[in-house]
Amino acid sequence: MKKFSLEILKKIQSELALIDMEDCHISIEESSAMIDFLKKCMAGLKTFFFSLDSISKEDEILFFKEIKPEILGFLLYFNKIHTIELKCPNGSNETLMEYYGNEQKSLTFFFERNIDFYQYYRAKSTYSDERYFLRNKLDSKNYLESVSFIMDDEFCTGYDYKVAKIICNEMLKIYLNKKMNGLEKQLFTGKKRAALPINLRWTGPKVALVEYGYGLEASEYVNNGKAELQEIMTGLEILFNVDLGKYYRTYTSIRGREDQTKYLDIMTERLKKRIDDDDSK
Repeated sequence: MKKFSLEILKKIQSELALIDMEDCHISIEESSAMIDFLKKCMAGLKTFFFSLDSISKEDEILFFKEIKPEILGFLLYFNKIHTIELKCPNGSNETLMEYYGNEQKSLTFFFERNIDFYQYYRAKSTYSDERYFLRNKLDSKNYLESVSFIMDDEFCTGYDYKVAKIICNEMLKIYLNKKMNGLEKQLFTGKKRAALPINLRWTGPKVALVEYGYGLEASEYVNNGKAELQEIMTGLEILFNVDLGKYYRTYTSIRGREDQTKYLDIMTERLKKRIDDDDSK
């Protein structure tokens, strides 16, 4: 059982590698494709489960507490991302912040409403596992979420869905936090840029500006060497009206290049050429 689930998770990770999960820029098309893919994964998991000749109580608990919820959690996550981005309004950054902020509030409501079970699950408790993660143990008096009435009783316990929702919502929390942080950064840089008396726009590769920024930090020419890298990068973003994103990831790629100072070298060469041209006049 574990071997089969690991194979599915390996396939899922391969698909996730094609999406910008780190920066949370997931398009409607990407989320839709992942939903279709994950539905097939769930169907395969269900077929495998019912193909088993027998299953022990321990394996059944493992399946409904860990294996199924992890895959279902991804499906719920991308389904929610698809819905959020599909309904996202066109408007200012303030409008978008209000929209994503409301989505954050709904997550808070979910965790508050399910605090007892959430604490049980996060504490890795086991004393109620037989009640939560064995089939045909569902108590309608204790679990009245509407979704429980449309599930296949032979392929759910009710609480496996709740675990999947916890996994989904914890990923959504990260997604929404990054969305909000990105919007706050845009508001901040926008206000600062509006106050500048000049209008400069970066038209070169972003990696070049990241390279220059790290060069400035290493030179210790800014604020007598006391300026932090984040301050330098934010200053460049404001000055040149550009979003450098996760510049530390770009720096990692720079370190891996054969020509690690490619753009600084280009700047040096072009400056030398200008000096030579001016001297020859």
